[in-house]
Amino acid sequence: MSGWDDLYPLPVLPSWLPGTAVAIVSLHLIQKLFFPYFWADLRYLLKVLTYGLRVEMYRLQGRIVTILDKFVKLAEKQPHKPFLIYEGKVHTYRDVDRRSNRIAQVFLHHGALKKSDTVALLMSNEPDFIHVWFGLAKLGCVVAFLNFNVRSRSLLHCVSSCEPKILVVGADLLGTLEEILPNLQKDLSVWIMTKDSTFPSVHTLLDKIEAASEDPVPVNRRSANNLKSSVLYIFTSGTTGLPKAAVISHMQVLKGAAGLWAFGATAEDIIYITLPLYHSAASLLGIGGCIELGATCVLKKKFSASQFWSDCKKYNVTVIQYIGELCRYLCSQPVKEGEKNHKVRLAVGNGVRNDVWREFLGRFGPVKICEFYGATEGNICFMNHTGKIGSVGRTNFFYKLFFPFDLIKYNFQKDEPIRNKQGWCEKVKKDDSSERKLMSHQEEMEKTGNSSGRIVLCLYGHFACRDDYMNCKVVEIGEAGLLISKVNAKNPFFGYAGNKRHTEKKLLCEVFKKGDLYFNTGDLMVQDHENFLYFWDRTGDTFRWKGENVATTEVSDVIVMLDFIQEVNVYGVSVPDHEGKAGMASLILKQNTSLDLEQMYKQVVTYLPSYACPLFLRVQKKMEMTGTFKQQKLRLVDEGFNPSTITDPLYFLDNSKKAYVLLTKEVYELILFGKMKL
Repeated sequence: MSGWDDLYPLPVLPSWLPGTAVAIVSLHLIQKLFFPYFWADLRYLLKVLTYGLRVEMYRLQGRIVTILDKFVKLAEKQPHKPFLIYEGKVHTYRDVDRRSNRIAQVFLHHGALKKSDTVALLMSNEPDFIHVWFGLAKLGCVVAFLNFNVRSRSLLHCVSSCEPKILVVGADLLGTLEEILPNLQKDLSVWIMTKDSTFPSVHTLLDKIEAASEDPVPVNRRSANNLKSSVLYIFTSGTTGLPKAAVISHMQVLKGAAGLWAFGATAEDIIYITLPLYHSAASLLGIGGCIELGATCVLKKKFSASQFWSDCKKYNVTVIQYIGELCRYLCSQPVKEGEKNHKVRLAVGNGVRNDVWREFLGRFGPVKICEFYGATEGNICFMNHTGKIGSVGRTNFFYKLFFPFDLIKYNFQKDEPIRNKQGWCEKVKKDDSSERKLMSHQEEMEKTGNSSGRIVLCLYGHFACRDDYMNCKVVEIGEAGLLISKVNAKNPFFGYAGNKRHTEKKLLCEVFKKGDLYFNTGDLMVQDHENFLYFWDRTGDTFRWKGENVATTEVSDVIVMLDFIQEVNVYGVSVPDHEGKAGMASLILKQNTSLDLEQMYKQVVTYLPSYACPLFLRVQKKMEMTGTFKQQKLRLVDEGFNPSTITDPLYFLDNSKKAYVLLTKEVYELILFGKMKL
């Protein structure tokens, strides 16, 4: 053996190798133990930086590339690829480009539109929504997306606030137009998506589109000089009052369009959009995201829970968009065979509750839920790139470096941030412990009154979150605080059209030091010891129901028009197993009058969107006020709609009977057990 060793000596490992191996293994263990999300954070951060650098490179080269520019390039590069699929009909990139050219030609020759003029668009989900949007954008117009659920006075307010030169109305919304037509500004030109019209002084669009040229309009009409210039107005109820026209810049459109790409979608994906196109989620993230990827979109007129999965199978959908309510509706459908037999791999959206999240995954298969947070008009966004159930996203040192934000202490009674003796706002405490524990339902209820310490991990005001063993899960997280985001050159806030006061109200000045400026999101968030963020609730006079923001002042203004109503206090109350808060109105009747439930029902369904109609009514003798003469809502919210504990008369909006009915203990129990459709 010694001879063989002499002939073929065994190689001797370098002395430094074992030590290096031990060090690498140790570093890996340390990373796994103390920095478990390091690589996921790094990948996400690199994606964000890559996209930002790409936009910056275009700028340095003197090129301003908008989402419309990208679409036109794709129409040249992949003309025959399907861009839209609607009710079985395929619209290729070239088809959409050419039809939008026709619309641009119509308004170029008949509309007398100048670059940067505003055009309001009142249309439901259909290909022509996108054709009109792109056609007007090719003329350099700012397009205002109107919410087709909004009616009467609120709709008139929306139209006047964005000061459009033209209003374009879809063929299926002529009834809505008829309501507001007599009260529209006389100099507003109205166009309808039909070939003929019975309305006086209203122009038809469909006949002119068919006769128009497909030639593109001059490129200089759409060219942008600055990514910060306005391109859209998207209406949001914000935190108070009537809907406001959020100014959307080219930069915001590009950021929104990058969302699907950031979550891992590719050009081969087929995206299913059932959300209304007037929402930024559908228009920017959905349609814009398809353009960013060069992918295909399946557009649905209206969300249908019963047709959802059959559509996904029929069109080989791989990416879906959602709001929390949408996922719950899908989970509420009767179980069918083969529910996991689909190709959906990503679900992108916001507002899904923990228990619905788990049920959705268990029932419909290994779909990656991509939860995010972002306000339409905001300058901050979070993306849950790790898949942590319940979280809207995660932050770290580097993210805060590029997108500075803070959670500050908030006075719920005064409905304003807390300031110390020096006049500065204070940051909330973030819990650094890693304790986890399970508690009984009774223990959970004892904790829900606190906004800090041990609080039940949940979203949108719901506290009944459970683990896989159906136990209530409680986590050690920080104090709930108001999310504010620093306004600077890289993260601007563009405000609202037509109302400087509303823009100023969304800004907080002198927050931590003299001269600083922050955007007030109006949202309360909490942050856990691992830097995951969770949505907590909304501040101000707004609550969320069926995926929509409901402004209490708008609802109050409609109800107080009734001649037997003296005063109204509108607020949101939690309903078990439902996202958001259902509308409830406390009423004070005028002397010598009685509550006319029939008239009340007719009033709210006529003048309010369905999601804004109060589900519950409470008749009081005296309205409670705060020390600053504001309506007291907190106690009313806490008391909810339980007839066993409330002595005031209570009523419930029974949609099956199309009427308000007395809220009895029996009806209350049906609601609690989910046997009454809301």
